[in-house]
Amino acid sequence: MVVRPQWEWRFEDASGDALDRPVSPVFTTQFDAEQWLGEHWRSLAQQGVHSVALVHDGEQATAALVLR
Repeated sequence: MVVRPQWEWRFEDASGDALDRPVSPVFTTQFDAEQWLGEHWRSLAQQGVHSVALVHDGEQATAALVLR
């Protein structure tokens, strides 16, 4: 069995609290995760997401990015 790294976005509101909706897809590469965010950040902001942080295998991998 091959274990692939998992990358996903954690979405936060303006207070820094984690949101349970929307749900991030899970990616096998950081590149794919970042590309997806580049294509969807406006939609996420319209859904109330204030900031995002990339999580790799359960650990935060990047600083939070504010969606503007």
